[in-house]
Amino acid sequence: MNKFITTLKNIWSIEDLRGRILFTLGLLLVYRFGSFVALPGILPKVLKEATPDASGGILDLINVFTGGAFNQASVFALGIMPYITASIIVQLLGFAVPYFQRLQQREGESGRNKLNQITRWGTVLITLVQAGGYLTYISQSFPDAISTEIPQPVFWLSNVIILTAGTIFSMWLGEKITDKGIGNGVSLLIMVGIIATLPMALWNEFNTSITTGAIPKFVIEIAALIAIVMVTVLLVQGVRKIPIRFAKRMVGRASTNVPSSGKRDYIPIKVNAAGVMPIIFAQAIMFVPPVIAPLFSGNATPSPDSWLGMLSDFTSTPYNIIYFFLVVVFTYVYTALLVNPKQHAEYLKRQNAFVPGIKPGKSTEDFIDTVVTRITLPGSIFLGLISILPAFAAAFGVNIAFAMFFGGTSLLIMVGVVLDTLQQIESHLVRRRYDGLVRSGRLKEKGGINSIGASV
Repeated sequence: MNKFITTLKNIWSIEDLRGRILFTLGLLLVYRFGSFVALPGILPKVLKEATPDASGGILDLINVFTGGAFNQASVFALGIMPYITASIIVQLLGFAVPYFQRLQQREGESGRNKLNQITRWGTVLITLVQAGGYLTYISQSFPDAISTEIPQPVFWLSNVIILTAGTIFSMWLGEKITDKGIGNGVSLLIMVGIIATLPMALWNEFNTSITTGAIPKFVIEIAALIAIVMVTVLLVQGVRKIPIRFAKRMVGRASTNVPSSGKRDYIPIKVNAAGVMPIIFAQAIMFVPPVIAPLFSGNATPSPDSWLGMLSDFTSTPYNIIYFFLVVVFTYVYTALLVNPKQHAEYLKRQNAFVPGIKPGKSTEDFIDTVVTRITLPGSIFLGLISILPAFAAAFGVNIAFAMFFGGTSLLIMVGVVLDTLQQIESHLVRRRYDGLVRSGRLKEKGGINSIGASV
């Protein structure tokens, strides 16, 4: 405990780090404040009374990512998600379209600036479309929550502009946090939105346990959540180290095999190289059934017993089987896009390095490809299981709002963002010769990695 207090004092004593943390907290506070500012023409009290509790639908997941702003019809109702969608599209175009490949790989800083501009304009276009869809959802599902004093054309036009401006402002907040704060700004905004709904969900679950006399069940739920978080940390931090050696080079009359630039002689291959992207892609596909359901059923909400109804409920068995399969497939696809064994083999050859027992060139490429394929299998299965854990939690009687934190994108984002932020604070402390946040472990190692895998 004394070491923890000393570490906090060290953090506060570093002026630059203290300013970055306060700046980050200030912008996050602004973001949360905007989540409670209702759109003009919306009656917040009526909307709150008409909004149902979490029922397991896809829209509940969107509401979690926006910190409840979606159900509150606030100016940040769409949150930062349109920017995430635009970023994913641009990233995928970088794998398939030569023009975007050239911007990513060959044009350096100017290319990245162009890609950022394209992403921003794409965010505007996506937000305009989603804003219209969101207002349609509000007007059809909660017509009494819309004030009749404002003409409909004015209501629609003004709120489309406000929702778009809210997303662009959120994007600006994220970029400012990244530049002048601590951590990745966009990821922090998403994490804050997710965590914002956790206290209320936890409190409701506790109250239910008190009312029904199921305190032991609540204790088991908390223990299970902690265990799941620990497993998720292992999945995020898990690395397969491929050992490498550098050919001896002559220095005067002596020879040495110490690499000229490396401190570590291995290639780190992450067990979950794809991160949270497979779950995001799988969820994007699973969002399609609720959208097309009205076209086939004629109702805004399909029957729970129909296929469209089951595919619109993330707690149903068909939904989770398809979801698990999509996560596994997308994990392999995205890992293949990110990890290029040929580039690793070529880089080793240029650095006069080799994998012990493996011939340079094609043999090294095949070996790395085999290792990546083998470790991706358990990684994809674990990622698929984590993605469907909320359904299992709901099946065991956990409240839907609380069950969402037992896995899926919410848990992975929270764990990943917290680890990344802690890593950046750790690097600030170490650079100024203070003790880090941890004495040992992967977090401390991660801050000092200077490996070949990171430079390919």
